[in-house]
Amino acid sequence: MSLAMISWGIAWTNAKIVNEYFSYTNLVFLRYFSSFIFFIPIIFFRKLKLVKPSLKDVISICTISFLYYIYNIYFFMGTDIGAAGKGGVFVTTTNPIITFLIISIINKSINKTQILGISLGALGGFIILDVFSLGVQSIFINENFYFLICSITWGIITVVMSYGQKEYDSISYIFLCYFITSLISLFFADINEILTLSNYSSHFLVNFFFVSIGAMCFGTSIFMYAGPRLGPVQTSVFIFTVPFIAISTANLILAEPVSLNLIIGGLLAIFSVYLVNFK
Repeated sequence: MSLAMISWGIAWTNAKIVNEYFSYTNLVFLRYFSSFIFFIPIIFFRKLKLVKPSLKDVISICTISFLYYIYNIYFFMGTDIGAAGKGGVFVTTTNPIITFLIISIINKSINKTQILGISLGALGGFIILDVFSLGVQSIFINENFYFLICSITWGIITVVMSYGQKEYDSISYIFLCYFITSLISLFFADINEILTLSNYSSHFLVNFFFVSIGAMCFGTSIFMYAGPRLGPVQTSVFIFTVPFIAISTANLILAEPVSLNLIIGGLLAIFSVYLVNFK
């Protein structure tokens, strides 16, 4: 999970770079189609036979796939017009809070230590965003609205996939989600742009590899696999480590500024992971 979070952290910077080459809808299609293709060898390696999903499984997989498409559209939109590092902070620190609220609504037991960990993670995110100086309204201006949608959709994804994999093999579940998302995004894709070979420069391919194969095939797959095993709250709180990685990478590659807020907030967020998973 820690390595998966690293792949997610650098993906925010990679996403901002690949936005220079393709439209948002095409990037979503390319991201999921390439992840689907690269996932095929895993299916063969594990000698898995795709079992026909039940109606309940189909509903779960299609729901996740639709939310994946929504999330990724706003993910690319937000990173295109906004700061990649700040986006990584906002989405990954508010998502566990949203997950917590959803779980609370369906009456899942959460102990006091977990609540403290989630609170510290949120506090760390607010410190990184300098909310206490700029005001709460600074979170919701311009591109941050797209990041808010990302956070809400990913919170729902975390909960749905955690319960959706209880009666269906996780690897097969992930594989089918990538396939269905590819089909959904294909309806909105511009084939002519996708077939324009001049867009596939080495600069694009390197960054796209990390935003798709790295963050998707590895990072998201690990996250989905861990969901039903660790529980939605524990799995979601691992995301608190992403803000530090996201802003650090954005600073190194995109020259986005790093402040003391990043260091203090990042340490608080990492500590929150320990608290929520403490037994």
